[in-house]
Amino acid sequence: MNIVVRKHIPQYLYILLIVFPLGMVSCRHHVPERVKFKEKLQVDKVKAQALLKSIKGIKYTEVKRTFDNGLSFSRVGYQLVPEWQISFPSTDSVNIYSPKKKRFMNTPVVFDHDSVYNVAWAWLKLKYIKKDSMQFMVLHVHDNIIQEEKTHVFMTFYTNDYIKNVLHTEPSKVWRPSRKDTAYIKAKIALADKVIDSAFAGTEPVVLTPKTPLISVKKYVTPDNDLDGGMGFDDYLSPTYDITIHKAYTDFYYSYSAFVDEKGTITFRKTLTFTYPEFKKASDDAMKGITDGYLKLYLNTTPGKTLGIPHKSIVILKVTGVKKN
Repeated sequence: MNIVVRKHIPQYLYILLIVFPLGMVSCRHHVPERVKFKEKLQVDKVKAQALLKSIKGIKYTEVKRTFDNGLSFSRVGYQLVPEWQISFPSTDSVNIYSPKKKRFMNTPVVFDHDSVYNVAWAWLKLKYIKKDSMQFMVLHVHDNIIQEEKTHVFMTFYTNDYIKNVLHTEPSKVWRPSRKDTAYIKAKIALADKVIDSAFAGTEPVVLTPKTPLISVKKYVTPDNDLDGGMGFDDYLSPTYDITIHKAYTDFYYSYSAFVDEKGTITFRKTLTFTYPEFKKASDDAMKGITDGYLKLYLNTTPGKTLGIPHKSIVILKVTGVKKN
């Protein structure tokens, strides 16, 4: 009977009759996976809401922010500083303190999946919540896709009650650099003393103060961020100074980087503008001359510091000379 039927069915219909049911089986095979995912997502969402309810109204202060290696400093001298103070008044919002505005701001909290939350417009993965503490890992998200980073950042919080009644201190005083951070910075300073290109950014950048009205200095400052309220990291990673020398030998403009050592001595490093090879030596000599002849004479220079320790760092100088009238 089956053979007869196949003889009277055109070949393309026969193929459809065979393939289409297989496709249906394939679809039916994947539907449960999607259903399971949605069901798990719903369960996770309920758990997330219950978790936020369990800490509703509890005030937390960030006490530590570190990289994977437990350090709060990067290779170039960038320092992670704990600065969040938060509490969750509901399951969909967070109160976060703005140092700039000197008040708490209410911002949204959105659960996404698998312990991933968007808190105050930052993507965070909850690592744990304990009785008196919790920790988040900062995520980098682009086009709704989590970017796997080689280096992760972790934010650790203590409850204010724990800080006050167990640590017996104030939230504003609880954070301090670890011994590991201090040892790391001291090792970097020692290396910078031996290898000049090992100079790194000081969290307290170089200060240039005019000795005479013949020179003026303006430091570039980036705008504060409303949420983190801190100094823009470019302000100390790439400290930039606009310097004008009045009554110079001629009109000129040069943009270059310089080293400032632990004693405050400025040394020309390299130009930051394109120069044809045939003019490079003359241009470099001019910048060295300006540094040695004007800047060292006209400026008091305070070296950059990290953890209060002076060390060699790099500054960017935009120097304009105004010729004598």
